[in-house]
This record gives sequence, C-alpha cells and structure tokens, in this order.
Amino acid sequence: MLLVLLGLGCFGLLTSTVFAGMVVAGARHHLRQREEAGEFTPPLSLLKPLHGAEPGLEANLATFFEQDYPDYEILFCARDAADAGLEMARRAAARYPLVAARFFNTGEPKYINAKVHSMEVMAGAAAHEILVISDSDVRVTRDYLRAVAAPFADPEVGAMTCLYRGVAAEGGLWARLEAVGMSVEMTAGVLVANMLEGMQFVLGPTMAVRAACVQAMGGMGVLGDYCADDFLLGNEVFKQGSRVALSHHAIDHMVINSSFASSMAHQVRWMKSTRFSRPKGHFGTALTFSMPFGLLALGCAMAMGRPLLGVGLLAWAMLTRWAIAWAAGGRVVRDPSWLGLYGLYPLRDLMGFGFWAASYFSSEIVWRGKLYQLLPGGRMRAVR
Repeated sequence: MLLVLLGLGCFGLLTSTVFAGMVVAGARHHLRQREEAGEFTPPLSLLKPLHGAEPGLEANLATFFEQDYPDYEILFCARDAADAGLEMARRAAARYPLVAARFFNTGEPKYINAKVHSMEVMAGAAAHEILVISDSDVRVTRDYLRAVAAPFADPEVGAMTCLYRGVAAEGGLWARLEAVGMSVEMTAGVLVANMLEGMQFVLGPTMAVRAACVQAMGGMGVLGDYCADDFLLGNEVFKQGSRVALSHHAIDHMVINSSFASSMAHQVRWMKSTRFSRPKGHFGTALTFSMPFGLLALGCAMAMGRPLLGVGLLAWAMLTRWAIAWAAGGRVVRDPSWLGLYGLYPLRDLMGFGFWAASYFSSEIVWRGKLYQLLPGGRMRAVR
C-alpha cells in the first residue's frame, strides 16, 4: 500500500510539474504578445455595481474618477437608493465634478443574481458603445481606461479583460493567503487557457464589452440566473465569433475577507462556482496542485525508510510552486509581495487542493447573506 501511495504522490508531482511548465510557457506567450498601444480613446461608459459599504470602498471608487482619459462617464447602481455604497459613490463623485456620474437603483432585483439587474439597468442607460464593468473591490491606476480601450482598436475584439493582483486590504494571514491565490493561482489558470485555446471568458474585476455584443446575446438579463456571470458574458461574446482580448495591464483586487471564516467561505464558493460552470476542467484541476502530492510522497518515503527521497520529492513540489509564483505572480501581474509569492504560495497551493475537494461536498453557497443551490451549467436557485 505504501508503494501505491508513493506512486500516486509521484504521479501528482509529475502532472503538477507539467502544469508548472505550461504556466511558464503561458507567461512567455502572453508577454510576447505585448504590442505598443496606439492612441485609441473612444468614449467609454464605466458601470459600477454596488452593494453596501466595504473597507476602503470610497478610496477604491476615487481611482476611477482620476483617470487620464478624455471622455468617459461612470454609472453606479445598487438595489436601494439609500445603499451605503451608493452614498460613498456620491461623496466620491462630489469631489470630481468634471467627471460625468449618474446613480441608479433597481429596487427588488428581478434576477437571482442581483448584480446582473444592476448591470442591465446601467447598460440600458449608458451613453457610449463600449461598456466597462468593474467590481467594487478593485483599485486602478490613472492609465487603466487607456489600457482597457486599446484592444478595441481592433474591430474583431468584442470584449476584453484584465488580470489582477490580490492585495490584502487590511493585512492578516488569511487575507494574504487569499490574495496570493488571486495573484498566482488564478493568473496561472488564465495564462494556460489563453495559450492553449485563446480567451473564451472574462474576469469579474474588469469586463469590457461592446454594447452590440450584449444586444446580440439578448441583453444582460441572460446572465441573471448564473453565479459566474463573468465567465458566461465572455463566453457568449466568444461564441458570437468575436475575439476576447487579455490585456497586459494588471489591476489591484482588494481582499476584504480578513477573518478565517469569511476567507474560507469565499474561496470555497469560488471553487464551487467553477465546478458547476466548467465541470470537466475543474475536475482536472486536482492534478495541477503540487504540495498535497509532495507531502504524500514525503510521508510514504519516510515510512519506507527513505527520508532523503521524501525530502527531495517535497523540495521538488516547492520548486514547481515557486516557478509558478515567479512566472504568473512576479512577471505577469507584477505582485511586489515576495513573502506572498515565495513564502505563502506553497501553503496556499495546499489550501487550494482543500478548497477543490470541499467543492464536491455540497452544491450550496452563501452569497450576500443568502443561501443558494448551484445547478448544472452554473445556474442558481434560492434555498428557502
């Protein structure tokens, strides 16, 4: 039995090493595609769905008013006109009177995914053809909108998205572990997908899309029953025959789950969403993790009286994680946290395997304080 388990550990190390090589190749592929951005600055409509107050929200929103961009508007929408996040948006807008800002509320959402109702309302009111949808928990630099607009100079581009760095907004171990998962694990998966088949989805922190593509898919409302609205939006654009571009501009995704419980719940929900949206790919994800197999190999080798073999296999597992951290987190999204990339990522890799396993124990998620059940294809239904 020990020999069988050692073999399983070595097999997992082999597959995770292959994946690490693919991430390094994917990073090189992505960086080599970088092109000089021309001066393409069409008018943009920036859509910001909001839901309550979050740590640092007003400062995050302010970065969208400080853009070095000639012509854009910002639309905000929440469920309630008195929403705390909407009040913060109004205060931020008052400090930047030269930027056009409008505010909306949906009332009781007509879709199970309330964010989609906000997106639908704002898209219907938007003045411009290119819609830039951005989550509330992101912070951007002044050149963000120029980077977003640049891919649309190609008329074949129907949508674009940005990679992102995880930033622990309030510090703390659990937030830092979640942040490095965003910078490395998420980026690694996107880089490999982009290299193998091109982008067929967008990422929630930045989803930019032509209004014509939204109309062609039947409007934002078609996303209303889904948890992974970002994946579906990009996939719908891809199925129309338009290209989905992956920008070389990376943004900051602020991690606001500082407690152990909230961080774990958020990451398991994320994994469950992926399991139901992309079940085959999610199942194979198990073979991309390295640390669980390295520890299994270590334990078996020690039990067999081969400690040097076990230590060597665990060291190999860590080296593959550092390679991914360097390529995805360091070179591509330029995460400055050396502690996160090289100190915490091997631990985060082990946790990631745990989240993957946990995603198969239940089909229920808690989202915005409500309980939902995920259905095949990624649809949701409320659990009463």
